[in-house]
Amino acid sequence: MQTRDFGGAMIYQARAGQVAYGYAIGMLCAEWHIPFIPGDLNNAGTFPFPVRYESVKGVSGADVLRGNGDSYAQIMADAAKKLEAEGVRAITGNCGFMAAYQEFVASQVNIPVFLTSLVQIPMLLNMFGKEHHIGILTANSASLTDELLSGAGISDTSRLTIQGMETYSHFNDVILKELGTLDEDKMRAEAVKAAQDAVKCNPKIRAFMLECSDLPPYSKAIEAATGLPVFDWANFITYVYNAAVPHDYQGIC
Repeated sequence: MQTRDFGGAMIYQARAGQVAYGYAIGMLCAEWHIPFIPGDLNNAGTFPFPVRYESVKGVSGADVLRGNGDSYAQIMADAAKKLEAEGVRAITGNCGFMAAYQEFVASQVNIPVFLTSLVQIPMLLNMFGKEHHIGILTANSASLTDELLSGAGISDTSRLTIQGMETYSHFNDVILKELGTLDEDKMRAEAVKAAQDAVKCNPKIRAFMLECSDLPPYSKAIEAATGLPVFDWANFITYVYNAAVPHDYQGIC
């Protein structure tokens, strides 16, 4: 914790048992058996700032992804309180289906919580005219129910086109079956194909939002192939970081 004395000097106070400081973003991590490559949320090199990764023991990523993790809400909230006590300024997660815990966890702490990339959707819908649609690339379309979307503040799904990555073989092997080996070229090709398939299905799509925390490495390829803007979770985390830790502007006027 930091405060200023009457003379303006910065005073720092140690927290009992804490061995590292300076993390503005805390990430609640379900347990996975996936290689997290650069660009993935769980690769520390993805961000130009340190992220405090908190492995939430007993929270199975597979359960969360398949909508079977209802019992995890309190465990997630307790982990969020721990991160808040350590001084993080905002808390995110590592699976978009943590939308199931978004409202509850946010109510348990006093700092911003965005456990899912899906909380971007209301903003994106407002960014485009009512005749335009948003394409969502998701890890598991079967679990992306109206109830889950509601947890992320999404009440109107009429302008959303949901494309499930579970139907693409390599993605299914890596993310859903957790076989442990990822071929970056194959994953990129499947992500691009999924986006193209979505546009073919609905030409009204004017932007993509990537639900899955494993898809940001392929944002650039999706944009290049479709010509449409791509909103992913990694860039959203950077956006929140810049709000939590504003920087000084420099230059001339």
